[in-house]
Amino acid sequence: MVEVARRLAAREDPAERIVRHAGVLSNQMQALRQRMYPPHAEKSLRNFMTNEVSKLTSIPGSTLKTMSIEGKGPIPARLENNHRAYTLTQINELRRLFAEQKPLEALRFLPRRRPGEHLQVLAIANFKGGSAKTTTSLHLAHYLGLHGYRVLAIDLDPQASLSAMFGAQPEMDVGDNETIYAALRHDDLRRPIRDIIRKTYFTGVDLIPGNIEVMEYEHEIPRILAQRSSSGGLFFERLRLAIAEADVDYDVVILDTPPSLGFLTLGAIYAATGLVVTVHPAMLDVASMSQFLLMMSDLIGVIKEAGATLNQDFFRYLITRHDPNDQPQAQIVSMLRLLFADEVLMPTAIESTAIEAAGLAKRSLYELESGEIGRDTFLRARESMDSVNDSIRALIAESWGRQ
Repeated sequence: MVEVARRLAAREDPAERIVRHAGVLSNQMQALRQRMYPPHAEKSLRNFMTNEVSKLTSIPGSTLKTMSIEGKGPIPARLENNHRAYTLTQINELRRLFAEQKPLEALRFLPRRRPGEHLQVLAIANFKGGSAKTTTSLHLAHYLGLHGYRVLAIDLDPQASLSAMFGAQPEMDVGDNETIYAALRHDDLRRPIRDIIRKTYFTGVDLIPGNIEVMEYEHEIPRILAQRSSSGGLFFERLRLAIAEADVDYDVVILDTPPSLGFLTLGAIYAATGLVVTVHPAMLDVASMSQFLLMMSDLIGVIKEAGATLNQDFFRYLITRHDPNDQPQAQIVSMLRLLFADEVLMPTAIESTAIEAAGLAKRSLYELESGEIGRDTFLRARESMDSVNDSIRALIAESWGRQ
């Protein structure tokens, strides 16, 4: 078999080889998926124990127990050990119930944006691959969903890793005109953004998936610019305008950008009310980020020349894949804090086997159940991720004028 493959490879030209390899690998990935996820199988979210629900909602555990006994509010499932287990949908029901019962403390239970508070659009960016953009986007979306926010995650990356983490296989589950390109294109096939939004298994978090089709936007814009067409607004405005169509449906939109500084990334930067640049604290990565910032400044100049301005509430650097015991990394982190002060988030996302193990199973840390990973390793990773996400949540609250 191997010898036949070698002979075949020797006779074909490079283009034929690439096409063949693409087909072989795609078929193998589909076979693996069917073994891991049978036809029509969908991802599901675990249930949450009373102590977790109490931490997420600030409702005392004793109150939850009393409500369950008295049959008030959502009724949790009872496990074999008699522990109570709530779905995320039930947790959100509890939030609404307590927000209605205690209107003066409503924000504590249900932190969704109020009239006059603008939609937060967070772009997670850096054109350096491996800077943990998708990991950051996924965990932030899940964290905010767990805390009662309405979240829309948009996968702008043709590689569609974020989509895969949500259980949407880009090659098989995402068809033509079902990505963000459908809402950005300039022809008659353009669709309203609400038509391409998908509900996910993670209550409160919706998704616009990606696949290779997203690249069509990068090919289309040069043609539009060459034709000097301005239909539908300036090209970098299209993403912001598309998101605005669903403004009332969400509190936060998270943009997972591609590892390149193309038209989609420029559109994401322009649409963003908050920009988080992920950076791995290694010299090559920091040098790459420097080039990213220089190129981004040039592109921002293009936006200004067009008479437009950026409207960002905050800009922050997030240290990712951080090993606090690595001395060279410590020096780079110190340098970044010296240069950019408070614009570098104080919490860092540590490098952890727990995050890697969760990623292999296409899950976030928030989806793991107790005992799936070593307790100390899991708690350390979870504490790090919670701290990062909580600091971003605080920036969102500050932008809304909340204490």
